[in-house]
Amino acid sequence: MCAVFALGACGTSTAGGDTETTAIPEAASAQPSPTTTLPAGSLEFGSEHRFPSGLVVRVSSPSVFEPSENAYPRSERAAAFSISLLNEGEEPYRLSGFSVEARIDGEEIEQVNDSTRGYNGITEPDRDISVGESTEMTVAFALEPTPRQLELTLHPDATKPTKAVFVGLA
Repeated sequence: MCAVFALGACGTSTAGGDTETTAIPEAASAQPSPTTTLPAGSLEFGSEHRFPSGLVVRVSSPSVFEPSENAYPRSERAAAFSISLLNEGEEPYRLSGFSVEARIDGEEIEQVNDSTRGYNGITEPDRDISVGESTEMTVAFALEPTPRQLELTLHPDATKPTKAVFVGLA
């Protein structure tokens, strides 16, 4: 898996503010490929995207779980995503500019904080990722009882429209 991440050019989109669909081998994704095509400009869970700044992000396939009694907000199901960030830019990257949101059928869904299971979102927002350094975080979102197509949108900078949209069933 490290080799796949290190070979960023193999599955990386480099478009400006837009994204390109990136095909990945079926074995690289834990979930089966949907029979429908991805929406234009979106990426499949398990692939990676390179932003113009040099920040490379990789989003895992969703790991569906039952939140603990201590989770907020309460939900019967949730999906966790591991997000890897690699700074291949020319300057340190500050995590405080990074945000993640999730949508189902165009409606935003809530992020789940479940410290019992280790899902606390972005835990070090004031941290800088030095050039050549990487970090990983896990975020979780509340789901409906039945699997649906979910869009996970990553914004590397809250002041710019640049984003990457990852799509799949959860």
